[in-house]
Amino acid sequence: MKLFHSIEILIQRLMNEFDKIDSTRKELLLSFASEISEKLHTNTEVNLTFICTHNSRRSHFGQIWAQTASEFYGIKNLNCFSGGTETTAFNIRAVQAIINGGFEAVKSNEDDNPKYLVSYSYDRKPIECFSKVYNDKFNPQKNYIAIMTCSHADENCPIVFGADSRFPIRYDDPKEFDDTLIEQQKYKERFEQIGREMLFAFNNVIMKN
Repeated sequence: MKLFHSIEILIQRLMNEFDKIDSTRKELLLSFASEISEKLHTNTEVNLTFICTHNSRRSHFGQIWAQTASEFYGIKNLNCFSGGTETTAFNIRAVQAIINGGFEAVKSNEDDNPKYLVSYSYDRKPIECFSKVYNDKFNPQKNYIAIMTCSHADENCPIVFGADSRFPIRYDDPKEFDDTLIEQQKYKERFEQIGREMLFAFNNVIMKN
């Protein structure tokens, strides 16, 4: 698997920044990694679904980074999805953040809720990204790990139907900075934070396998 050169550079930088993750956060991520590792030992494939309210920003960042990290570390039979408690659209600011980070994002239609084909590698199928509810038919209906990326979805969705387990890996919403002078900076910070933490988690998955 050959990653885009720009993404390889970004990954190496983020891996050198694991010390930016505080101890409490690392504990949560290590628990998440252990769950993935255990499932890889017993299942033919493992599915992760990243969930936030609108499936517009953080959940897509999580899906994209988790899939990229698993490929980077050579973890096979792991599939990443995202969804919300309601449907909106993959926010254009979030799309721009992943492009700025070195990913490719090609819009495949002009709907109000467009689908983006997100690429991170020269030889892997693009990730299909669009806003959807977490139990949309596009996503796994059972036997998956739910990752709650926002407090609103975590607190207002006490039952995630079909999930074997759930992890409250919450992130602050960059939406708070929309239309401000630091909008782009804040989207970059959140995108890189999620990347750093997914790389840390998946690094620990391979250490346990």
